[in-house]
Amino acid sequence: MSASPGDVVARQGRRVRILNVDFDDITMDELLDRTEGTIITVHVDSMAKLQKDRGFYDLVGQFDVVTCDSQILYWAAKALKRPVRERVSGSDYLPLFYARYANDPSITMFLCGAMPGIAEEAQRRMNAKVDREMVVGTYSPPPGWYDDPDHIQRVIDMIDQSGATVVIMGVAAGIQERFIIHQGPRLAHAKLLLPLGGTIDYEAGAVKRPPSWITDIGMEWAWRLIREPKRRWRRYVLHQPPVLWHLAREALGRYRNPFA
Repeated sequence: MSASPGDVVARQGRRVRILNVDFDDITMDELLDRTEGTIITVHVDSMAKLQKDRGFYDLVGQFDVVTCDSQILYWAAKALKRPVRERVSGSDYLPLFYARYANDPSITMFLCGAMPGIAEEAQRRMNAKVDREMVVGTYSPPPGWYDDPDHIQRVIDMIDQSGATVVIMGVAAGIQERFIIHQGPRLAHAKLLLPLGGTIDYEAGAVKRPPSWITDIGMEWAWRLIREPKRRWRRYVLHQPPVLWHLAREALGRYRNPFA
C-alpha cells in the first residue's frame, strides 16, 4: 500500500514546498477520485511535529498524497507565492468520500480509533446516511497497543476479516501514520488508507465541528481551545506558535529544514 521513498519522487502533479513539507496541489474533487493509496492531511499541529520529530518527518514523506489541511498554511503558501488551489481537510473529506461512494459496493470501510463506543456510533450514523453497510468494522485500541506486536497483529486480523477496502485510522498522531506506512502493506484487502485523527469523533457526533465560517477565517484553533481548554492548550499555546516563526523565517529566506 505505501510508497517507498523512491516512489515519492514520482508523485504526479504539481507539488508545493512549505517549510519542510512537499504538499500536493490537489483539489478535493481530485482527491475524492482516488480509491487507492495512502493519503495524509497536514495541518499546523502536524507541521509543528514535523519540525522536531525526525521519525514523523520520514513517515510523511512516504505517503502517496500530502494535502494542505490548514487555512493558515493555505494563506502562508499564497504569501510565499507558492499557492495551492484548495485547503483539503480530512474532516471535510470523509463525509464527502462516503457520500460519493454510497452506491459502490466495492467500497467498504474500517474505522480504527476513538474511545470505546465512539467508532461504533460513527459506524451506525455513516451506514444510516448511505443506507448500506459501508462501514464493516470498528476497533478502539487501548493506550500502548502499538508497542505490542501481538496487538498490532490482532488489529491487522480484524481489518482483514472485515474485508474493508478503506481504512480510517483515528489514533494518536505518529502512531496512526506508523501503522499505515509500516503495516498497511500487510493488509489483505485495504487499498486506501488515511490517518484522520479526530474525524471519527466528528462522525459520531461526540465532538462538534466549528461552523464553516470559523474555519474559513483560520480560527478553528480558537474554537477548539475555548471548547476544550484542558485538552487543547498545550497544542495551541505551546506547540503551534513556533510554526508562525518558522513561516516568517521562510519568507525571509532564512528557514532551513532541520532534517536535511
